[in-house]
Amino acid sequence: MVKIIGKALPHLPWQEKPVGSTETIWRYQQNPIIGRHAIPTSHTISNSAAVPFKDGFAGVFRCDNRTGYSELHAGFSEDGIHWKIAPEKIRFVFANPQTEDSDTQYDPRVCEIDGRYYVTWCNDYHGPTIGVAVTDDFHTFTQLENALLPSNRNGVFFPRKINGNYMMLSRPSDWGHTPFGDIFLSQSPDLEYWGRHRHVMGRTAGWQSTKIGPGPVPIETTAGWLMLYHGVVTTCNGFVYSFGAALLDLDQPWKVIVRTKAYLFTPETDYETSGLVPNVVFPCAALADSATGRLAIYYGCADTRVGLCFGEVNEVIAYLEHHRL
Repeated sequence: MVKIIGKALPHLPWQEKPVGSTETIWRYQQNPIIGRHAIPTSHTISNSAAVPFKDGFAGVFRCDNRTGYSELHAGFSEDGIHWKIAPEKIRFVFANPQTEDSDTQYDPRVCEIDGRYYVTWCNDYHGPTIGVAVTDDFHTFTQLENALLPSNRNGVFFPRKINGNYMMLSRPSDWGHTPFGDIFLSQSPDLEYWGRHRHVMGRTAGWQSTKIGPGPVPIETTAGWLMLYHGVVTTCNGFVYSFGAALLDLDQPWKVIVRTKAYLFTPETDYETSGLVPNVVFPCAALADSATGRLAIYYGCADTRVGLCFGEVNEVIAYLEHHRL
Protein backbone atom coordinates (compact mmCIF):
# COMPACT_ATOMS: atom_id res chain seq x y z
CA MET A 1 0.00 0.00 0.00
CA VAL A 2 1.29 3.43 -0.98
CA LYS A 3 1.09 6.07 1.75
CA ILE A 4 0.88 9.84 1.43
CA ILE A 5 3.70 11.54 3.34
CA GLY A 6 2.32 14.62 5.04
CA LYS A 7 -0.43 15.87 7.27
CA ALA A 8 -3.77 14.27 7.95
CA LEU A 9 -6.60 16.37 6.52
CA PRO A 10 -9.81 15.15 8.20
CA HIS A 11 -11.85 18.04 6.77
CA LEU A 12 -10.81 17.32 3.17
CA PRO A 13 -13.80 17.91 0.87
CA TRP A 14 -15.07 14.52 -0.22
CA GLN A 15 -17.83 12.68 -2.03
CA GLU A 16 -17.85 8.91 -2.44
CA LYS A 17 -17.43 7.36 -5.87
CA PRO A 18 -20.82 6.85 -7.56
CA VAL A 19 -22.14 3.32 -7.26
CA GLY A 20 -21.16 1.30 -10.30
CA SER A 21 -18.49 3.76 -11.49
CA THR A 22 -15.23 2.32 -12.78
CA GLU A 23 -13.49 5.71 -13.05
CA THR A 24 -10.28 6.34 -11.10
CA ILE A 25 -11.14 10.05 -10.81
CA TRP A 26 -14.77 11.09 -10.39
CA ARG A 27 -16.54 14.46 -10.48
CA TYR A 28 -18.26 16.25 -7.64
CA GLN A 29 -21.94 15.87 -8.41
CA GLN A 30 -22.70 19.54 -7.69
CA ASN A 31 -20.04 20.88 -10.08
CA PRO A 32 -19.05 23.51 -10.97
CA ILE A 33 -18.28 24.75 -7.46
CA ILE A 34 -17.43 28.29 -8.66
CA GLY A 35 -19.28 29.96 -11.50
CA ARG A 36 -18.03 32.60 -13.89
CA HIS A 37 -19.74 35.49 -12.06
CA ALA A 38 -18.83 34.69 -8.45
CA ILE A 39 -17.58 38.27 -8.01
CA PRO A 40 -19.15 41.36 -9.60
CA THR A 41 -16.26 42.13 -11.97
CA SER A 42 -15.54 38.63 -13.28
CA HIS A 43 -16.22 37.41 -16.78
CA THR A 44 -14.80 33.97 -15.95
CA ILE A 45 -13.16 32.28 -12.94
CA SER A 46 -10.99 29.24 -13.60
CA ASN A 47 -7.59 27.55 -13.17
CA SER A 48 -7.32 28.37 -9.46
CA ALA A 49 -5.55 26.89 -6.44
CA ALA A 50 -6.55 26.03 -2.87
CA VAL A 51 -4.67 24.90 0.25
CA PRO A 52 -5.58 23.98 3.84
CA PHE A 53 -5.41 27.12 5.99
CA LYS A 54 -6.11 27.31 9.74
CA ASP A 55 -9.42 25.47 10.33
CA GLY A 56 -10.54 25.74 6.71
CA PHE A 57 -9.08 26.57 3.34
CA ALA A 58 -7.64 29.53 1.46
CA GLY A 59 -7.00 30.00 -2.22
CA VAL A 60 -5.86 32.21 -5.06
CA PHE A 61 -8.22 32.49 -8.00
CA ARG A 62 -7.82 33.46 -11.63
CA CYS A 63 -10.58 35.96 -12.33
CA ASP A 64 -10.77 37.35 -15.86
CA ASN A 65 -12.41 40.76 -15.76
CA ARG A 66 -14.59 42.49 -18.33
CA THR A 67 -11.68 44.33 -19.92
CA GLY A 68 -10.17 40.97 -20.94
CA TYR A 69 -7.35 40.94 -18.38
CA SER A 70 -6.68 38.09 -15.95
CA GLU A 71 -6.27 39.02 -12.29
CA LEU A 72 -5.53 37.12 -9.08
CA HIS A 73 -7.99 37.28 -6.17
CA ALA A 74 -7.73 35.67 -2.73
CA GLY A 75 -10.54 33.63 -1.21
CA PHE A 76 -11.52 31.59 1.83
CA SER A 77 -13.73 28.60 2.52
CA GLU A 78 -14.79 26.62 5.55
CA ASP A 79 -15.38 23.37 3.64
CA GLY A 80 -13.28 23.68 0.47
CA ILE A 81 -16.44 23.75 -1.66
CA HIS A 82 -18.25 27.01 -0.92
CA TRP A 83 -15.92 29.96 -1.46
CA LYS A 84 -15.94 33.66 -0.65
CA ILE A 85 -13.65 35.38 -3.14
CA ALA A 86 -12.45 38.94 -2.49
CA PRO A 87 -13.95 41.34 -5.04
CA GLU A 88 -10.69 43.31 -5.18
CA LYS A 89 -7.65 41.84 -6.90
CA ILE A 90 -4.48 41.11 -4.95
CA ARG A 91 -2.30 44.23 -4.63
CA PHE A 92 1.22 42.93 -4.32
CA VAL A 93 3.82 44.52 -2.06
CA PHE A 94 7.15 44.40 -3.87
CA ALA A 95 10.19 43.06 -2.05
CA ASN A 96 12.31 44.88 -4.62
CA PRO A 97 10.92 48.32 -5.63
CA GLN A 98 12.46 47.86 -9.09
CA THR A 99 10.09 44.97 -9.79
CA GLU A 100 7.56 45.84 -12.48
CA ASP A 101 3.84 45.36 -11.87
CA SER A 102 1.79 43.43 -14.41
CA ASP A 103 -1.72 43.86 -15.80
CA THR A 104 -2.09 40.14 -16.46
CA GLN A 105 -1.65 37.33 -13.93
CA TYR A 106 -3.13 33.89 -14.42
CA ASP A 107 -3.15 30.15 -13.60
CA PRO A 108 -1.89 30.36 -9.98
CA ARG A 109 -0.60 27.57 -7.78
CA VAL A 110 -0.21 27.80 -4.00
CA CYS A 111 2.37 25.78 -2.07
CA GLU A 112 2.99 25.68 1.68
CA ILE A 113 6.70 25.45 2.53
CA ASP A 114 7.77 25.59 6.18
CA GLY A 115 4.54 27.25 7.29
CA ARG A 116 4.52 30.01 4.65
CA TYR A 117 2.40 30.08 1.51
CA TYR A 118 4.07 30.66 -1.84
CA VAL A 119 2.05 31.66 -4.89
CA THR A 120 3.35 31.04 -8.39
CA TRP A 121 1.56 32.17 -11.53
CA CYS A 122 2.06 33.11 -15.14
CA ASN A 123 3.16 36.74 -14.96
CA ASP A 124 3.54 39.21 -17.81
CA TYR A 125 7.10 40.53 -17.85
CA HIS A 126 8.00 41.25 -21.47
CA GLY A 127 6.29 37.97 -22.22
CA PRO A 128 4.94 35.19 -19.99
CA THR A 129 7.15 34.19 -17.08
CA ILE A 130 6.83 32.73 -13.57
CA GLY A 131 5.78 35.21 -10.89
CA VAL A 132 6.45 34.36 -7.23
CA ALA A 133 4.91 35.81 -4.07
CA VAL A 134 4.67 34.83 -0.42
CA THR A 135 1.92 35.35 2.14
CA ASP A 136 1.24 34.36 5.73
CA ASP A 137 -2.43 35.36 5.91
CA PHE A 138 -3.80 35.58 2.30
CA HIS A 139 -4.37 39.29 2.83
CA THR A 140 -0.86 40.69 2.34
CA PHE A 141 1.18 39.24 -0.53
CA THR A 142 4.86 40.13 -1.05
CA GLN A 143 6.02 39.66 -4.63
CA LEU A 144 9.53 38.31 -5.05
CA GLU A 145 11.65 38.30 -8.19
CA ASN A 146 10.27 36.59 -11.29
CA ALA A 147 11.75 33.11 -11.29
CA LEU A 148 12.62 32.61 -14.94
CA LEU A 149 13.12 34.50 -18.17
CA PRO A 150 10.24 34.64 -20.64
CA SER A 151 8.72 32.67 -22.11
CA ASN A 152 7.55 30.18 -19.50
CA ARG A 153 4.34 28.96 -17.88
CA ASN A 154 3.00 26.63 -15.19
CA GLY A 155 5.52 27.24 -12.42
CA VAL A 156 4.87 24.71 -9.64
CA PHE A 157 6.91 24.42 -6.42
CA PHE A 158 7.63 21.22 -4.52
CA PRO A 159 6.41 21.45 -0.89
CA ARG A 160 9.86 21.05 0.68
CA LYS A 161 13.52 21.44 -0.12
CA ILE A 162 15.20 18.45 -1.75
CA ASN A 163 18.95 18.03 -1.22
CA GLY A 164 19.07 21.55 0.21
CA ASN A 165 17.39 23.26 -2.76
CA TYR A 166 13.93 24.50 -3.59
CA MET A 167 12.53 22.76 -6.66
CA MET A 168 10.16 24.05 -9.32
CA LEU A 169 8.51 22.45 -12.35
CA SER A 170 7.67 24.59 -15.39
CA ARG A 171 6.87 24.46 -19.08
CA PRO A 172 8.98 26.67 -21.37
CA SER A 173 6.72 28.17 -24.03
CA ASP A 174 6.33 31.08 -26.41
CA TRP A 175 4.21 34.23 -26.28
CA GLY A 176 1.07 32.69 -27.76
CA HIS A 177 -1.21 29.71 -27.27
CA THR A 178 1.86 27.49 -27.38
CA PRO A 179 1.69 24.55 -29.82
CA PHE A 180 4.53 22.77 -27.99
CA GLY A 181 5.87 22.14 -24.50
CA ASP A 182 7.75 19.71 -22.25
CA ILE A 183 8.12 19.69 -18.47
CA PHE A 184 11.40 20.90 -16.95
CA LEU A 185 12.69 21.19 -13.37
CA SER A 186 14.74 24.09 -11.94
CA GLN A 187 16.54 24.39 -8.60
CA SER A 188 17.25 27.31 -6.27
CA PRO A 189 19.02 27.81 -2.94
CA ASP A 190 17.00 30.93 -2.09
CA LEU A 191 13.86 31.22 -4.30
CA GLU A 192 15.58 33.98 -6.28
CA TYR A 193 18.37 32.44 -8.35
CA TRP A 194 17.27 29.43 -10.38
CA GLY A 195 19.50 26.98 -12.25
CA ARG A 196 20.48 23.34 -12.62
CA HIS A 197 17.65 22.95 -15.12
CA ARG A 198 16.67 19.37 -15.90
CA HIS A 199 14.34 17.91 -18.50
CA VAL A 200 11.66 15.84 -16.77
CA MET A 201 9.53 14.48 -19.60
CA GLY A 202 8.22 15.31 -23.02
CA ARG A 203 5.21 14.93 -25.26
CA THR A 204 4.18 11.54 -26.58
CA ALA A 205 1.31 10.22 -28.69
CA GLY A 206 -2.43 10.71 -28.35
CA TRP A 207 -3.93 12.96 -25.67
CA GLN A 208 -0.48 14.38 -24.73
CA SER A 209 0.99 14.77 -28.23
CA THR A 210 0.94 18.60 -28.57
CA LYS A 211 2.20 19.75 -25.16
CA ILE A 212 2.27 18.84 -21.48
CA GLY A 213 2.62 20.92 -18.33
CA PRO A 214 2.73 20.40 -14.55
CA GLY A 215 -0.54 20.72 -12.65
CA PRO A 216 -0.90 20.87 -8.84
CA VAL A 217 1.92 20.89 -6.28
CA PRO A 218 3.42 17.35 -6.34
CA ILE A 219 2.22 15.04 -3.59
CA GLU A 220 4.89 13.17 -1.63
CA THR A 221 4.19 9.45 -1.28
CA THR A 222 6.17 6.38 -0.25
CA ALA A 223 6.35 5.45 -3.96
CA GLY A 224 7.64 8.83 -5.16
CA TRP A 225 6.33 12.29 -5.95
CA LEU A 226 2.87 11.99 -7.49
CA MET A 227 2.64 14.64 -10.21
CA LEU A 228 -0.64 15.36 -11.93
CA TYR A 229 -0.07 17.03 -15.30
CA HIS A 230 -2.14 18.30 -18.18
CA GLY A 231 -1.71 17.03 -21.69
CA VAL A 232 -2.97 18.56 -24.92
CA VAL A 233 -3.87 17.06 -28.28
CA THR A 234 -4.61 19.07 -31.43
CA THR A 235 -7.84 18.01 -33.12
CA CYS A 236 -9.64 19.32 -36.20
CA ASN A 237 -11.58 21.60 -33.83
CA GLY A 238 -8.60 22.84 -31.81
CA PHE A 239 -6.84 21.87 -28.58
CA VAL A 240 -8.26 19.39 -26.05
CA TYR A 241 -6.82 19.47 -22.51
CA SER A 242 -6.94 16.32 -20.36
CA PHE A 243 -4.85 15.27 -17.39
CA GLY A 244 -2.81 12.28 -16.32
CA ALA A 245 -0.22 11.41 -13.68
CA ALA A 246 3.41 10.42 -13.19
CA LEU A 247 5.61 9.30 -10.32
CA LEU A 248 8.93 11.13 -9.86
CA ASP A 249 11.93 10.00 -7.85
CA LEU A 250 11.89 11.39 -4.31
CA ASP A 251 15.55 12.48 -4.28
CA GLN A 252 16.00 13.28 -7.97
CA PRO A 253 12.54 14.44 -9.05
CA TRP A 254 13.59 15.08 -12.65
CA LYS A 255 13.71 11.28 -13.01
CA VAL A 256 10.40 9.70 -14.01
CA ILE A 257 9.59 6.35 -12.40
CA VAL A 258 6.38 5.79 -14.36
CA ARG A 259 3.88 7.92 -16.27
CA THR A 260 0.48 7.19 -17.67
CA LYS A 261 -0.17 6.34 -21.30
CA ALA A 262 -3.93 6.80 -20.91
CA TYR A 263 -5.41 9.99 -19.47
CA LEU A 264 -7.03 9.97 -16.04
CA PHE A 265 -9.60 12.67 -16.78
CA THR A 266 -10.84 14.37 -19.94
CA PRO A 267 -13.57 16.92 -20.83
CA GLU A 268 -16.95 15.21 -20.95
CA THR A 269 -19.60 17.35 -19.25
CA ASP A 270 -21.27 20.47 -20.66
CA TYR A 271 -19.38 22.73 -18.24
CA GLU A 272 -16.05 21.25 -19.45
CA THR A 273 -16.75 21.12 -23.18
CA SER A 274 -18.45 24.54 -23.44
CA GLY A 275 -17.08 27.89 -22.33
CA LEU A 276 -14.52 30.55 -23.13
CA VAL A 277 -12.03 27.86 -24.24
CA PRO A 278 -13.97 24.64 -24.95
CA ASN A 279 -12.74 21.14 -24.09
CA VAL A 280 -10.41 22.00 -21.21
CA VAL A 281 -9.89 20.38 -17.81
CA PHE A 282 -6.90 22.07 -16.17
CA PRO A 283 -5.83 20.90 -12.67
CA CYS A 284 -4.17 23.51 -10.44
CA ALA A 285 -4.51 22.17 -6.88
CA ALA A 286 -4.77 18.82 -5.10
CA LEU A 287 -5.54 18.33 -1.42
CA ALA A 288 -4.25 15.06 0.07
CA ASP A 289 -5.21 13.35 3.33
CA SER A 290 -2.37 11.18 4.62
CA ALA A 291 -4.73 9.31 6.97
CA THR A 292 -7.08 8.00 4.27
CA GLY A 293 -5.15 8.43 1.01
CA ARG A 294 -7.97 10.55 -0.40
CA LEU A 295 -7.40 13.28 -2.99
CA ALA A 296 -9.54 16.30 -3.83
CA ILE A 297 -8.49 17.97 -7.10
CA TYR A 298 -9.48 21.50 -8.19
CA TYR A 299 -9.53 22.10 -11.91
CA GLY A 300 -10.51 24.75 -14.42
CA CYS A 301 -13.46 23.92 -16.66
CA ALA A 302 -13.22 25.34 -20.20
CA ASP A 303 -11.32 28.37 -18.81
CA THR A 304 -14.69 29.53 -17.47
CA ARG A 305 -15.53 27.84 -14.14
CA VAL A 306 -13.92 25.82 -11.32
CA GLY A 307 -14.70 22.15 -10.79
CA LEU A 308 -13.80 19.59 -8.13
CA CYS A 309 -13.05 15.89 -8.54
CA PHE A 310 -11.90 13.10 -6.27
CA GLY A 311 -9.70 10.02 -6.18
CA GLU A 312 -7.61 7.79 -3.94
CA VAL A 313 -3.83 7.66 -4.14
CA ASN A 314 -3.61 3.86 -4.35
CA GLU A 315 -6.16 3.72 -7.16
CA VAL A 316 -4.29 6.44 -9.07
CA ILE A 317 -0.97 4.62 -8.75
CA ALA A 318 -2.57 1.30 -9.69
CA TYR A 319 -3.98 3.00 -12.78
CA LEU A 320 -0.51 4.34 -13.54
CA GLU A 321 0.99 0.87 -13.37
CA HIS A 322 -1.76 -0.67 -15.49
CA HIS A 323 -1.68 2.07 -18.15
CA ARG A 324 2.02 2.87 -18.00
CA LEU A 325 3.80 4.44 -20.96
